[in-house]
Amino acid sequence: MTRAIETTDIISRHLPGVCKVSTDLLREGAPIEPDPPVSHWKPEAVQYYEDGARIEAAFRNYIHRADARQEEDSYEIFICHANVIRYIVCRALQFPPEGWLRLSLNNGSITHLVIRPNGRVALRTLGDTGFMPPDKITRS
Repeated sequence: MTRAIETTDIISRHLPGVCKVSTDLLREGAPIEPDPPVSHWKPEAVQYYEDGARIEAAFRNYIHRADARQEEDSYEIFICHANVIRYIVCRALQFPPEGWLRLSLNNGSITHLVIRPNGRVALRTLGDTGFMPPDKITRS
């Protein structure tokens, strides 16, 4: 969580008055066994059960429609790691969540997900790094 906390501190300086909340639900982990399987990443099976339940709880807790009576747009910024973001994007778009590892994100990238009060979901950007100098773009 160190990088996420550091990034939160940097972003917070540019958003005075915005409330910061920390949660272990968004901590990096192994959300669900990927399909198709990959040879380069094989956590122990127990990790999928422990991390998967926590990351699914994050999705259910934080990704939802706005109240139908809400009159203005609202925004929430989540600063977390790629596995969590990829899983949440798959779940929000109602794609098979096992496909999360098919998506690739650069470090420090921006993903913009829109959820309308009627339940319609749109992915505006996934892993955008256009704001970064090319020599600063990395991937784990």
